[in-house]
Amino acid sequence: MSRYQPPFSITPSVLNLVVEIGELLGHWSAKRGQASPLLRKENRIRTIQASLAIEHNSLSMEQVTALLEGKRVLAPAKDIQEVRNAIRAYELMPGWHAANISDLLTAHKTLMTGLVDRPGALRGGNVGIYRGTQVIHMAPPAAQVPRLIADLLSWLEHTELHPLIASSVFHYEFEFIHPFADGNGRMGRLWQTLILSQWRQELAWLPVETLIHHQQERYYDILGACDKTSDCTLFVTWMLQNILAALKEGLETSFIVSEEMSEEMSEEIDVKLAHRKTQFCVC
Repeated sequence: MSRYQPPFSITPSVLNLVVEIGELLGHWSAKRGQASPLLRKENRIRTIQASLAIEHNSLSMEQVTALLEGKRVLAPAKDIQEVRNAIRAYELMPGWHAANISDLLTAHKTLMTGLVDRPGALRGGNVGIYRGTQVIHMAPPAAQVPRLIADLLSWLEHTELHPLIASSVFHYEFEFIHPFADGNGRMGRLWQTLILSQWRQELAWLPVETLIHHQQERYYDILGACDKTSDCTLFVTWMLQNILAALKEGLETSFIVSEEMSEEMSEEIDVKLAHRKTQFCVC
């Protein structure tokens, strides 16, 4: 068992959020069983577009949809490559194990092929996160990265924490270590989704990234605040709040889609009945 223990606290707020999410998951699971492939596809597109938009990708939902459907779009080559890579990564995600270093490196290679010099390799130099010219996070020295990421994955493999909490802790610690030269943000978000989906498969389709994108400044502010206090409780709480909000939004969307499908089916049945009546009258 790993001796590594990320610094955080399980507060009453965290516990309450876990309970609330658990209650909504039952409804979400039931709705997912009724959800059309079209709705799952839309959620995946929203996830990819939002996660890459956080990293300044310019493609819209419509353009991401077009690429997913194999169509051509007019956009910067780098942005198109990022989207194609992300589509492939989310397709491969169900076959990866969250605590496996080889899978982690493969995922990075999938996400960053054609974008960086050494996709799928841990960084060999020191890096920082900048907002303009201001350093908001200086990552640990490159020489420490192999040990730190091995410790984090070992912790993830053996922790008895609830997956909702463990995935959020992992997300923060991954961003703190910043194990790659580039692509750490999208990798951290992808890996939290993977951890959650290995607990509850339906969470692979929950577009939490959309909410993070809408609060992008807050996302980085909270990461920075946790750095200063050497405690990621604030980030864990914030991520759980976003998961809860995404579930509520998803349930509302599922309800609207179900109503629309019911109306379409009713109209189709009415048309068929009218046609049969016409045939009966002719006879």
